Amino acid sequence: MLLCNMVIIPHKAKQFLLVLAKVLIVSLAFFYIYNRLQTEKEITLQQLVHFLHAPAIAILFLFSLANWSLEILKWKTLVSSFKEISFKESAHQTLGSLTASIFTPNRIGEYGAKALYFPKEKVKKIVFLNFIHNSSQMLVTILFGIIGLVFLCFLHDKNNPISQFSSKINNVALTILFASVLLLVLFFIYGRKIEIYGFSIEKMVQKFKALSSEIRLKTFIFSLLRYLVFSHQFFFCLFIFQVEIDYLTALSTIFSMYFLASVIPSIHLMDVAVKGSVAIYLFNALNIESEKIISVTLLMWIFNLVFPVILGSYFVLRFKPKQV
Repeated sequence: MLLCNMVIIPHKAKQFLLVLAKVLIVSLAFFYIYNRLQTEKEITLQQLVHFLHAPAIAILFLFSLANWSLEILKWKTLVSSFKEISFKESAHQTLGSLTASIFTPNRIGEYGAKALYFPKEKVKKIVFLNFIHNSSQMLVTILFGIIGLVFLCFLHDKNNPISQFSSKINNVALTILFASVLLLVLFFIYGRKIEIYGFSIEKMVQKFKALSSEIRLKTFIFSLLRYLVFSHQFFFCLFIFQVEIDYLTALSTIFSMYFLASVIPSIHLMDVAVKGSVAIYLFNALNIESEKIISVTLLMWIFNLVFPVILGSYFVLRFKPKQV
């Protein structure tokens, strides 16, 4: 009995530890952002100052607003499978968990962060819904990525600069396409034996089928629209930096870039480095300057991660644990 009393943490101590944890999360988030900006600033500062102007900044903000609004609506839709939450609540959970997970590999911390907003008995439900939330976006990325790679590999002509691109990337693209198909085949053969976060694939499929068709359809549509929004935001950034490239080639390259970058494990906050490296490799094959591509990926990172994390930091600091 004495031993049990010794491990009980007083209420005030719990409050202090909670505040300390929130401050630590926000501090780490801002430190990583500052560190990344310091790394890139010498290369891209002149590019950003030279090409950015007020109308372009406003349009980029609108793209980002649409991007994250769709993400928030997608989470709201999935949670509605057992509880109705407002857009505001969904925004708190989505952006707060983003801030808490940016320094975790592949945003794994997002699963635990979102679960904190719900009673303990709902933890498995939230983990499952968040898996569907992320998987739907990955599915869209894979589908469009394969389309982009197929176009870059096969649909080109002698008068199009993409021909030169294809000769440089064909082996890599074809290897990735073959590996993707092989993994899909293996997944369908042995998938039932795989467990993810304590769930077997078979059980997860059953749980997914248990969701209403309306929720499943809305989740996919929100993922599709969000993908099209940030892909076209990237294309708009290319336009801002006066990159000479036609729409079809640009979109195919962007689709391929997001697909290739998505299969590389990384800390979410380092996406700018991962996507930047892949983008440079792909766009360099089209004879586009590396400096402009670095500037584009940095700009995308600032508008789609840095600004949401800043807003999410406010939600983290205001977070109150769910009372059971």
